[in-house]
Amino acid sequence: MTEAKYIGGYKVELSFNDGRHGIADLAGALRGPVFDHLKDESRFSDFRVDEELETIVWSTGADMAPEYLYFQAFKEDQELQEQFRRWGYVTEQGA
Repeated sequence: MTEAKYIGGYKVELSFNDGRHGIADLAGALRGPVFDHLKDESRFSDFRVDEELETIVWSTGADMAPEYLYFQAFKEDQELQEQFRRWGYVTEQGA
């Protein structure tokens, strides 16, 4: 990931090093104690891009895997479904 911009709610506009740009709605990703404080939108919006990790991070040390952000931004893209299956984010229906 190369850029991230807060756009409201729990949505982030993301740019990736493969040239793709998309919007990830992370409301459903805020599970577990490490993300509890981010349920406050003003705290959620206070992130930065960590160039070394290539993902967004918050001052509390919380972060999200860049491939998870990629999945969230492009989960409806049919061309990427096989990649998402390999990453474990998509399973076969009925499996």
